[in-house]
Amino acid sequence: MREIQFREALREAMSEEMRRDSKVYLMGEEVAEYNGAYKVSQGMLDEFGPERVIDTPIAELGFAGIGVGSAMNGLRPIIEFMTFNFSLVAIDQVINSAAKVMSMSGGQYSCPIVFRGPTGNAGMLSSQHSQNFENWFANTPGLKVVVPSNPYDAKGLLKSSIRDNDPVIFMESELMYGDKGQVPEEEYLIPIGQANIVREGNDVTIVSFGKIMKVALAAAEELAKNGVSAEVIDLRSVRPIDYATIINSVKKTNRCVIVEEAWPLSAISSELTYNIQRNAFDYLDAPVIRVNSMDLPLPYAPTLIEAILPNVKRTLQAVESVMYKK
Repeated sequence: MREIQFREALREAMSEEMRRDSKVYLMGEEVAEYNGAYKVSQGMLDEFGPERVIDTPIAELGFAGIGVGSAMNGLRPIIEFMTFNFSLVAIDQVINSAAKVMSMSGGQYSCPIVFRGPTGNAGMLSSQHSQNFENWFANTPGLKVVVPSNPYDAKGLLKSSIRDNDPVIFMESELMYGDKGQVPEEEYLIPIGQANIVREGNDVTIVSFGKIMKVALAAAEELAKNGVSAEVIDLRSVRPIDYATIINSVKKTNRCVIVEEAWPLSAISSELTYNIQRNAFDYLDAPVIRVNSMDLPLPYAPTLIEAILPNVKRTLQAVESVMYKK
């Protein structure tokens, strides 16, 4: 094991898979000559050359379409969006082509493609660059949606995503690229669709994913100081969702709080809340509570950003509520 940055874990995953399989290539804005907008692909052009690490114009619809077409013809592209806010320009290729080609061709074509890049807020970037679309893509049959929270998971899940024969949406965070974590030197894979219990507990289940896992874990630390044992679950992927791990945890703790950065309407937390009440209703001692971003476009001012996003204080208040401590 060694400690490396989140961006380095992603780079290792892509480089290892490109060495393993000559059909894998990386394409996107600034991924080659500039070494990546966030230096995720640093040095990859030197190793793999311009035919496999490809700079594109600012034309997401165009290069997403090229990626889909090449995947249908036997290649395994990794398409980098500088931010998933820009994926909206390419969403027709993602939703109407990549996600549907297997079913619409009667299984004659597959589309082994990975669309990856940062999601959610990244500080003072205002409304158009701070949105969470995990639930949008997760709503689409034919796609898998992966949202890692740490370098170890990022590498193992990205390698699995590149090898997957279905299109995968792989969502990162600009605020996590510099995060460090322990990552093995030897090869490993993490299956898509398997949640991780990162902290065991008995009093309340806290569920989250992506960078908001930091909020969930920090809240669990604060709760422990007051004698409350929180079980913290990292979903890792939001399509497929590992419902069994969540339900089994709720059956043990009898309470649940879900923390998610997205807006509240039709969020992943809405889906989880339904499934918990449907499959663990008799075990619940309190209604499930969600902690989401406020139902507003994210502003620019840092004080307003702090007020709108999920945070430790709001998570602790939700736990107090499900434990009837108010």
